[in-house]
Amino acid sequence: MTREVTLRRFTAEDWPWLRAWYADPQLNAQLGPLDEDWLHHVLAEHDGVELVASHREAPVAVVGCVWGTGEHPDHVITDLAVAPGRRREGWAAAAVQEFLAWPGHLDAPAWRAYVESGNQVAFAFFESLGWALTETAEERGDDLHLFRRRSFG
Repeated sequence: MTREVTLRRFTAEDWPWLRAWYADPQLNAQLGPLDEDWLHHVLAEHDGVELVASHREAPVAVVGCVWGTGEHPDHVITDLAVAPGRRREGWAAAAVQEFLAWPGHLDAPAWRAYVESGNQVAFAFFESLGWALTETAEERGDDLHLFRRRSFG
């Protein structure tokens, strides 16, 4: 079943429900801790964007990125979180699909995602979306696998 989501920019009004998501031990262990420094950075951000993916007005995921620069032209997905009660329902895939097509992004040759070597779920997720594993953590000399996907168009 295809999941349909709409995207909008993250706002300060989203902070209470997103902070509640991070009370989930799994989410907090993988992406946390979430603090007010993160919130202030996201609200003032000019080098990327944090978007909320909603289904029928209810937030189901958030996706963030840093846009590429002249030195590092690829955009990088910095976070992808799904509402703890909505995992394994296809919302992450729907959110990433819409996120990549979002018209507010600057042009870039490709997208990157870094996945911790112990996170098999995220590894399988990016593989299932057809992203190429460009470098393993071992090849990189750290604990992050690098996935890459060419931009649309």
